[in-house]
Amino acid sequence: MEKMNAAMFYGPGDVRFETIEIPKPKAGEVLVKVRAALTCGTDIKTYQRGHPAIIKTIPSTFGHEFSGEIVEVGDGVKRFKPGMRVACCNAAPCQKCYFCKNNQQNLCDDLLILNGAYAEYIVVPQRLVELNLLEIPDHLSYHEAALAEPLGTAVHAVRLTKVKQGDTVVVIGSGPLGLMITRLSFLQGADVIQMGKGEERLELAKKFGAKEIIDIAKYRTIEEQVKKARSLTEDSRGADVVIEAVGKTEAWEEALKIVRKGGIVTFFGGCKGGTTITVDTVQLHYDELNLLGVFHQTPNDFRRSLKLLSTRLVDGREFVKETISLCNLVDAFTWVKDLKAIKYAIDPTKI
Repeated sequence: MEKMNAAMFYGPGDVRFETIEIPKPKAGEVLVKVRAALTCGTDIKTYQRGHPAIIKTIPSTFGHEFSGEIVEVGDGVKRFKPGMRVACCNAAPCQKCYFCKNNQQNLCDDLLILNGAYAEYIVVPQRLVELNLLEIPDHLSYHEAALAEPLGTAVHAVRLTKVKQGDTVVVIGSGPLGLMITRLSFLQGADVIQMGKGEERLELAKKFGAKEIIDIAKYRTIEEQVKKARSLTEDSRGADVVIEAVGKTEAWEEALKIVRKGGIVTFFGGCKGGTTITVDTVQLHYDELNLLGVFHQTPNDFRRSLKLLSTRLVDGREFVKETISLCNLVDAFTWVKDLKAIKYAIDPTKI
């Protein structure tokens, strides 16, 4: 059997670089040679503490933001052929359960999750081939196309939040998804206030259309951050919309302090399981707040995402610092956490 390089997850903090068998596509499946696999906050969290939804058995391949070239197709596959350049969402709904039939495919009771992009090859299951595997245009690089998966979740969040022209939107968090949400909100015609840290990231927020920037590193307390954010809104009344993109409970609670009466708070960043936040019931009730949780994306969100990248209304060239070898994956996780880059692209052929 032919072999390939792969990063194998054995447990929190334990990733090993091994040579394993190249998988074979079954009927309806497609084998993709990974050309770009990106670092992602979810994968960093998985490395640090595991992930019950993504890693069900160990050892396991992992990584989920990727694009590549089809090298083999299984029996019955008609739409795709070897040599085609493709991007793939990391999950696909069943299209049969209550939520799928209710046009909420992201909440599918049987969501099929694809994992294993930190390897030279990955098999795309039949359901993903049918719903969430897309050919990418010639002018779009593999790095850019691999961003379609995370951008799809940002498209989903901004769509459900119903950001409108003229809204004042505060985005908490300057990671890749916070920056994507800033760009999408700007494209909707909103005035965006970006909160976050990291000089490179905040400069990119300006480039993406943020009207105001709040470098949270300059403020000693959350209360000072809140005061600054509200001061940038009309009459200091607070933002029409606050979108949290950090995934920490303190950021969720901070969002509630920035929003105006009758405003919308969207909780985008996923917090650690078992954690809770405190909501002032008087504020929630008498200020008529709208609190919205958002998760994942639908197949249509994924398609919109790839179109946005293809037209470069969202310029994917701004996100990836450089391409590095597979053996530097764990180092890349550290560099991203240390704000040395927004994302890295992993080349699995180099170990």
